[in-house]
Amino acid sequence: MENSEDEAENGKLPLELEPLRSLAPKFPTILGYDVETQSTDPLLVYATPSIPCSSSEQPQEAPASFSLPLPNSPVPIKATPISAAYPTLQHEDGSSDEDYKPLHKQKKTTLPKRAKRPQQAEKSNDANIKRRSIRRNLDNEFNLCSSSSDKPKESVEGILMMFDSLRRRVLQLDEKEDASRRADLKAGTIMMQNNLRINNHKMIGHVPGVEVGDIFFFRIEMCIVGLHAPAMGGIDYISSKHKDETLAVCIISSGGYENDDDDTDILVYTGQGGNSRHKEKHDQKLERGNLALMNSKNKKNQIRVVRSAQDPFSNSSKIYIYDGLYRIEDTWTDTAKNGFNVFKYKLRREPGQPDGISLWKMTEKWKANPATREKAILLDLSSKVEDLSPVCLVNDVDDEKGPSHFSYVAGVKYLRPLRKTKPLQCCKCPSVCLPGDPNCSCAQQNGGDLPYSSSGLLVQHVPMVYECSSNCQCSHNCRNRITQKGIKLNFEVYWTGDRGWGLRSWDPIRAGTFICEYAGEIVDETRMDIDVEEDKYTFHASYPGDKALSWNLGAELLEEKSTAVTSENFKKLPIIIRANNEGNVARFLNHSCSPNLLWQAVQYDHGDDSYPHIMFFAMEHIPPMTELTYDYGTRGAPPGFEGKLFKACKLKSCLCGSKHCRGLF
Repeated sequence: MENSEDEAENGKLPLELEPLRSLAPKFPTILGYDVETQSTDPLLVYATPSIPCSSSEQPQEAPASFSLPLPNSPVPIKATPISAAYPTLQHEDGSSDEDYKPLHKQKKTTLPKRAKRPQQAEKSNDANIKRRSIRRNLDNEFNLCSSSSDKPKESVEGILMMFDSLRRRVLQLDEKEDASRRADLKAGTIMMQNNLRINNHKMIGHVPGVEVGDIFFFRIEMCIVGLHAPAMGGIDYISSKHKDETLAVCIISSGGYENDDDDTDILVYTGQGGNSRHKEKHDQKLERGNLALMNSKNKKNQIRVVRSAQDPFSNSSKIYIYDGLYRIEDTWTDTAKNGFNVFKYKLRREPGQPDGISLWKMTEKWKANPATREKAILLDLSSKVEDLSPVCLVNDVDDEKGPSHFSYVAGVKYLRPLRKTKPLQCCKCPSVCLPGDPNCSCAQQNGGDLPYSSSGLLVQHVPMVYECSSNCQCSHNCRNRITQKGIKLNFEVYWTGDRGWGLRSWDPIRAGTFICEYAGEIVDETRMDIDVEEDKYTFHASYPGDKALSWNLGAELLEEKSTAVTSENFKKLPIIIRANNEGNVARFLNHSCSPNLLWQAVQYDHGDDSYPHIMFFAMEHIPPMTELTYDYGTRGAPPGFEGKLFKACKLKSCLCGSKHCRGLF
């Protein structure tokens, strides 16, 4: 449960979850389990924490030291392998941890249909071969084979992108079968079974690849990257042979106890235990996590702190923010509101760290009153074109006054009539399109699936998404009408200095979220005689980049056949959009060789698939005030065009600063 630091105390688990024990749910038809096996036993199995290693590496015991040594500590404490830490308890699309039931009491899960029994052996062998192939691809793509990767940030981004891709696809399949919505739990199980995790030994200090300010929407995400091992407990600690040498390594402040977290540098944290909703309440005991925190106060070791905030787009969900390293400077006992004694721990944030929760508090103030944004040049660059969220123009670098003049528009303008190569799709759904409905023509046009989750997230990157059109009978609230409703994020256009004007959001952005459309004039390729200066505000539908093509990799663990965009099936669209004179926030999206956005072709208002709408979606979770970027491509000219067009699209020097920077784009 999100709102409790000590779920074992709350009677929410069929077994007591101990820090060194790995519990994983067993889903009978996922990855090799027998679909016909039925049991009344609790669906829990022990899963050994592990990480793949190369053939030249041998499995090793946990190292005898931490990433950061304890100051003046004579105690040789052995690092503890991170628990697989299941089950996780955050839900998608409005469900709450308050509704969590032990797995053996849950409604039987309906799972995606599989091949019939006589073909099981052959199918199983093919599936194993496929999974091994995917595993090699994932290792090569994200460098997952070693926790000591020379690119830890890329490894963390890759494993989280893979998890969320798998989770979204599991949810999509479950919705069609009217099954359980524990997609995060199922996705985490599959990843653990395939050894898809990193940083699998507990450590004191920062975790490689996880940066201060990084955000998480599920506790299991923190587990698979090694930030916080327990799926429910708020205190993560390293065990020792002697209880008085146990040390805390990470805590989560999620609102389950009477914590005082209004100060951005001070956290008064309440210990665990005694707060059960289903058992008699009692005084907290100096054991387990409480004891570890008391020892950490004496040893003065650094402790990672994760704070939580309300998801601005879901009243029932929280977002976890890694707020950096703290140290405990005081401890005492206090009387809680229920009348029982609790332990209190005062933690102070280590100086010199990047902004974490303090940045959130600033952006919340700006959203409530944009006039409080310092260094704002213009409070609404869109001139009220964006009804839901004004676009602030900011320069906190130098005296640059603003971008060159352009007219702000919300969509695209066609300079010549489009060919109506096929009629608009037209579903007859009476209210909204529903997953698994064989009579929904819009779902069938999307391969039998609705392309978005019930919370509006893009499930997979595909060659074309078909949204419901004006001819469809479904309502404006249909979940297959996402991009046509316009942007819903609070943006600011800001001066980057060396890279011109850029774009970022005051809101936290979840992977799969719609960002914006590339608005402007649809230009005929024969008229592309523009100069280089004009070309900087022009979109070419070129190769979307390797990272974008890897966005579906996690989902491939489930599927017999991938429908993803690949370098082989990528369609070279002739569409060119010029935003020099007319455009929207998308014209300020800068290039990056390691982008956080991808572009997706979307159709909903005409039948010419050569000229779709170009919509941008988040590839990963993006914290507030992070620059939004996409990969412009590697070619000097759009695919398939040569001659004078190439002169207008010369290669440019790249200043993205990524470790994967190609130098030119």
